[in-house]
Amino acid sequence: MSSDGTTVLWRPMGQQERDLVRETGWRRWPALSPDEAHFFPILSEDFAIGAARDWNLFGSVRYVARFHVETGFLGRYSTRSFGGSAAPMLWVPAEELNEFNAHIVGPIEVVHEFR
Repeated sequence: MSSDGTTVLWRPMGQQERDLVRETGWRRWPALSPDEAHFFPILSEDFAIGAARDWNLFGSVRYVARFHVETGFLGRYSTRSFGGSAAPMLWVPAEELNEFNAHIVGPIEVVHEFR
C-alpha cells in the first residue's frame, strides 16, 4: 500500500489490449473476451516484466502497465498464484471488471516495452 491509500498493480499486455486502454484515455481496462473468466492484475513488477518479456502470449510487442487501485476496495478479491508461479495476483471476476475500473486512481501507465 502506498501513502495515498492505493495499491500498485501491474499487467503484462499485448498491442491490442494497449490500444484498447489508450482508447479509454488510459483510465479503464477493456472488457474481457467471452472465454476469460477473470482479470488478473499482478502484485509483482518483476513477475509482470518476466511474463511480458518471456511469454509468447502477447504477440511480438509486449508491454507492462502500472496502475493504482484503492486499497480498501481490493480486499474483496482473493490473491492467488497462477500456474505454480510464486507471484501473487488478484482474481477479479470478469463480471466485476467495470466496478474494478471505477476504483482505479489516476492513469494506467505503460512502463516497460519488449520487442
